[in-house]
Amino acid sequence: MKWKVRFFIPVSFTFLFFTSAFLLITTFAHYFMEYLLHIDTASDTGVVAIGGDGRLVASRINEESRNHAATINLMIEGVLADAMISFADLSAVVVCAGPGSYTGLRIGLATAKGLCYALDKPLILDNLLTLLAYDAFRKHHNTFAQYVSLLVARDKEYFIGIYDHDFNCTLQPQHIMEEQLEQLIKKNEYACIITNASSDIITALNISAFQSDNNIKITLDSWCFYAFEKIKCNNIVNLSASEPFYLKQVYTHK
Repeated sequence: MKWKVRFFIPVSFTFLFFTSAFLLITTFAHYFMEYLLHIDTASDTGVVAIGGDGRLVASRINEESRNHAATINLMIEGVLADAMISFADLSAVVVCAGPGSYTGLRIGLATAKGLCYALDKPLILDNLLTLLAYDAFRKHHNTFAQYVSLLVARDKEYFIGIYDHDFNCTLQPQHIMEEQLEQLIKKNEYACIITNASSDIITALNISAFQSDNNIKITLDSWCFYAFEKIKCNNIVNLSASEPFYLKQVYTHK
């Protein structure tokens, strides 16, 4: 006579097994994520954020005007704590390197370079004009023929960068004078213009069709995704030679 042995796994045991497995995965998942520290001190508002695999994990914002030197390191420590990671978990440091405040740019980049040297991590530099255009590109994918970032530098002076419907750069970020605008922006292509310039300036360009976006703050979700794509392609900079994107000469007064 042959005996058949059957094993029964209680439902409670199965539930316990899968629950334990889920908790184990979520507990150790951060060890397998690519974490990037983002730093932006280009304007009056200081921002630090943690991106994990291209998604925003945590952020801290300081709106005290130009107080970056006194707050940046505390903000970094705080955002790491919020994300429940340490400096050792970072894969790279990302900086919005301008254009913007000269002092703010130097503070942000100096902080990032110090961390990169100390932790032996790579550095990524992103241009503000590119990030603004990229956020619009993600929101309106293939809607526009050109994405124009146009920021006021001084009276009758601007920073500009232009990207096509596939987000290929057609005009590298640069500093221009007001009279150059008409020559650089294509009038017969549907344009998304991200700008803080007056509506009179935009209207005077006689673009056949355009949409104006006055939000010139970096969207952190888009920045985290953009930077993650760059680190996957090893699109990093030479740490010792890296400089902010000033884009124009410093004016001094005697």
